[in-house]
Amino acid sequence: MGRTERQFERELQTLRERLLVMGGLAETMLHKSIKALVDRDEALVQAVLAHEEEIDLLCIEIDDRCLTLLALRQPMASDLRFIAAAIKINSDLERIGDQAVSVALRARSLITQPQLKPLIDIPRMARLAQEMVRKSLDAFVRRDPELARSVIEADDDVDNLRDQVFRELITYMIGDPTTIPRALELILVSRHVERIADHATNIAEDVIYIVRGEDVRERGDKELRKGLRAPGPTRRNTTPT
Repeated sequence: MGRTERQFERELQTLRERLLVMGGLAETMLHKSIKALVDRDEALVQAVLAHEEEIDLLCIEIDDRCLTLLALRQPMASDLRFIAAAIKINSDLERIGDQAVSVALRARSLITQPQLKPLIDIPRMARLAQEMVRKSLDAFVRRDPELARSVIEADDDVDNLRDQVFRELITYMIGDPTTIPRALELILVSRHVERIADHATNIAEDVIYIVRGEDVRERGDKELRKGLRAPGPTRRNTTPT
């Protein structure tokens, strides 16, 4: 391997490492935002917001690295797939950070109001989503398409919990209209967490593309299908949100 090739390999490794740093930061932001919601902790809200600029700067840095590699190294085959996927993974991680910020801001709003109910299903959703983010990044590091597929399959579990949250909170709103503002905030929190899981799924799909050159993205518009899919009849759910 010549000097130029060794330099290229070092640059690719640096890109991997920076993506992992960004992924770790996105995980931290999600964890803190949900903890802020559950613990009703304004200090944790502030901590999440303080990370926003950091993750945005990382996103810009990684994009610049990818574009420089494409322009100067003219990569081929698997290296080209890796850099193309890295651009998309970078975008998904930045959006995970954005969703965590949105959760934190809704937590801030809810902190100032009486607690509607103990939160169980939303933290469960968040733990699943955080695990999906972690596994998608592990699959990226290990170049493990089977681990990536397990992330894609887990997305349905998050969607099912989201539907459960919707059903219960709609029941609260019907039973007592004064709960509507707080219930809507929690519904939107569950939506933010669901979007985080979707971004983790995107990363997992990119891993499969990097390793196998296989495009496993779902056919059709997932968001449209979700919007058309009814969450089921409104009824009191015995499992708390």
